Amino acid sequence: MKTAGQSTIRALAAAGLLVFAAVPARADLRLCNRLSYAVEAAIGVEDRGAAATRGWIRLNPGECRGVLQGDVPGEHLYVHARALAVYGPSPLPSSGHADLCVGDKEFVIATAKSCARGQHLVRFTEVKPAETPDGLLAALAEEADYTDDQARLAGIQRLLAMSGYDAGPIDGVTGRKTESALAQFLKDRGLASAAAEQPAFFDVLIEAAQQPASTGLSWCNDTAFTVMAALGAEEKGAIVTRGWYRVEPGKCLRPDFTPPARRLYSFAEAVDGDGHKVSRGGKPLAWGGATAMCTREAKFELGDQRDCVARGLVPTGFAPVDLPPKGGTIVRFKE
Repeated sequence: MKTAGQSTIRALAAAGLLVFAAVPARADLRLCNRLSYAVEAAIGVEDRGAAATRGWIRLNPGECRGVLQGDVPGEHLYVHARALAVYGPSPLPSSGHADLCVGDKEFVIATAKSCARGQHLVRFTEVKPAETPDGLLAALAEEADYTDDQARLAGIQRLLAMSGYDAGPIDGVTGRKTESALAQFLKDRGLASAAAEQPAFFDVLIEAAQQPASTGLSWCNDTAFTVMAALGAEEKGAIVTRGWYRVEPGKCLRPDFTPPARRLYSFAEAVDGDGHKVSRGGKPLAWGGATAMCTREAKFELGDQRDCVARGLVPTGFAPVDLPPKGGTIVRFKE
């Protein structure tokens, strides 16, 4: 029989969020990542109208970490999670209960409702931890409702697929395709089978996913700046644009596009540590072309490229990228 708390978990997990029902207790708090994405998490605490935040806490799929020691303070406890840049535009939802300040890198913010320079507001979700034999626990969950072990395997499947290995569906269930893809990945890198069980294995997978691919499109950032990129691809007879993909300095990223395409469209621009556009000679440091399509400042997915300005969008010049029948194409961003 399901309890009311379990029903709450299912309803929130279907929205791609959290969390467990409230059970009053006094113990250390652990946060578990039951997503198929490696994430960075931030914690927020609010008490009598004042709020503080800290982050970022790296959590691989299936990993649990202690995030607060002792009593859970304050009237409200919040969590925000962002997928690592290797996945492109964050697949995690932006809905929640409170807008609080975060920093781009490791941070502690004592007054998190008013952002200082280098900080920005993001949406946090309120969590009400559950009591377990090991203490208080909250979990990031997605619609698949993975266990910790299933989330870990689904995370491995996702990164194998991003590196060009056919690991089968991303479902957290082992099978011949997953086993074969994992074995080939380990063999290609001269690793023993036991390496896949080590905590650092996700770092190996992520590093592999940031290398140029032998098929499809790879963006490679040869500048000293972070580059934010957008992709256009034909889907059902229309061009769909998506952004923003974050490409770190010295790294490569392979944007996802389905179904397979022979022609894509690419636009990218460099930003500084505060997220402001970088200029060279009075012009933005950007890489695009003459094909006008719609974008916007925030994360987007747009299937209509007409009348961008009238719809409050930004007309942006994309460059066509033709993919060969075999092999891959690398678009390099250089100063």
